[in-house]
Amino acid sequence: MKKILIVDDEQDIVESLKFVLEVSGFVCYTAFNGEDGLRLAKEIMPDLIILDVMMPKINGYKISRLLKYDAKYKNIPILMVTARSQEEDKLIGEETGADEYITKPFELDEVVKIIKKYLK
Repeated sequence: MKKILIVDDEQDIVESLKFVLEVSGFVCYTAFNGEDGLRLAKEIMPDLIILDVMMPKINGYKISRLLKYDAKYKNIPILMVTARSQEEDKLIGEETGADEYITKPFELDEVVKIIKKYLK
């Protein structure tokens, strides 16, 4: 089974994503701040990471950069989810290695579709 790490400080978003993804057959791990998210990513080597941008301790951009510039983790797809929808935010997401940039609020079905595309 494919492992997905969800890192977001909004518990309702984490719970909603986790529920829909587990129903779709994925194993989910969760973290509610950047520090725990980064640690978990290195521990469990997920197949994909869903990462919020604005979080306590370490923001999503920094986590993405740290993972994408490390040969051991650089091939893990990262989906950035954020309320920040400005073009410059998307560019920063791309520069830090995010594979997709999804703005909140989002449709859960849409996120599942994107995840399945990466985890074929």
